[in-house]
Amino acid sequence: MTLAAAESDGDLAARSLGGDQRAFAEIVSRHKQFLYGLTVRLVGGPDDALDLVQEAFVSAHGALKRYDPERPMRTWLARIAINKARDWRRKERVRAVLRSVLPLGDAPDIAADEVSVEQQVSDRAELDAVRRQIAKMPAKLREVLVLRTIEGLPQTQVAEMLGISEKSVETRLYRARRHLAER
Repeated sequence: MTLAAAESDGDLAARSLGGDQRAFAEIVSRHKQFLYGLTVRLVGGPDDALDLVQEAFVSAHGALKRYDPERPMRTWLARIAINKARDWRRKERVRAVLRSVLPLGDAPDIAADEVSVEQQVSDRAELDAVRRQIAKMPAKLREVLVLRTIEGLPQTQVAEMLGISEKSVETRLYRARRHLAER
């Protein structure tokens, strides 16, 4: 076990603020998988998620002075990543409108993706359908569903990450599950 691996996130943050680049690299190493998994479920695309996780870490590094070492680093980073995903989705809606309005001109026809053998399997198709429905959900419902059900985080931590009450988490989770069941 390395010395950095034995340190708390708060200690690493303090070292990073003191100019130790390896300390922030250790923070990234500890939390990148969680943030990537969370972000890919929020935005749907692995490439977009990777970009957003990188942006989240850049923002976190710039805001490290505001990190409270008494609180979990994972929660703080998740909140930053969630905000990045929200911003991305807002911008994506604008881009979608622009794509629908602007002429494509001489753009080549794009062939439909062929269905792979894996997608032909019933379970895979159902999973894909659920993923699409989750992606179509309002952000408030999707975020709670991903954090609580898919990531398995406790209700108190989800509430803290999203800046809402535990009761709101409960209500949104109920609505998200109902939303899925109806579709």
